[in-house]
Amino acid sequence: MERIYIDTSVFGGYFEPEFELWTKLLFDNIIKGQVKMLYSQMTEIELENAPQKVKDLFLKIPNKNIEFLSITEQATNLADKYISENVVGKTSRPDCIHIAIATLNYADILASWNFKHIVNVTRIRGYNGINYMAGHKFLEIRTPREIIEI
Repeated sequence: MERIYIDTSVFGGYFEPEFELWTKLLFDNIIKGQVKMLYSQMTEIELENAPQKVKDLFLKIPNKNIEFLSITEQATNLADKYISENVVGKTSRPDCIHIAIATLNYADILASWNFKHIVNVTRIRGYNGINYMAGHKFLEIRTPREIIEI
């Protein structure tokens, strides 16, 4: 079963007309147990101030289809390396923590709608260059549209 790390933007995308079709299909696959959702402490923190409908979306997912991942010292160190190597700026640290957690927990794919800091060819190459130099595997970073087959 594929293990897909879902960042916060994907939860919001469920309710955005531009992204809802692909996001809903991805969540349907998660709810049906066809995909394991990797959900991190970083996502949990970011969703604290989200609208209630976004929080309720998480509650629709059976616990058996979720793997919870904590923010570790190793993840924060790797995230800081992305920043010190200028993959992104300091204000993108939460995004870097998502990437690091997904990398260190061997996610098959990280799904995001964040085109500026995450799903961006230049950024993906930067993250994976750091991952490679640190001895970690490359991380597939894609939008839900790129993941879902219709």
